[in-house]
Amino acid sequence: MSENIEKKLATVKYNCDVHCHLHPNQADCLICESKCCEYVCPAHVYEWSEERQELMVNFENCLECGACKIACEKKSLGWEYPKGTKGVIFKQG
Repeated sequence: MSENIEKKLATVKYNCDVHCHLHPNQADCLICESKCCEYVCPAHVYEWSEERQELMVNFENCLECGACKIACEKKSLGWEYPKGTKGVIFKQG
């Protein structure tokens, strides 16, 4: 990822929920070959842990773009918007 994108992502504000709004089916993640969610997410929300054999989800960084849900080759990513007033804060104007 380019340095410019990293700098811009660092300016994004969040009102984090305590509950994750992203629910990958870990059994499907285990047999997924591409792990494309790791690459399509601009905010690096997903990370495959070889040691734990599971998909780690850093939902606090989610930009709510939905790219992960669209790209999931197994179509098994439970995705919903965070509860009202939670999640990414987009500034107006």
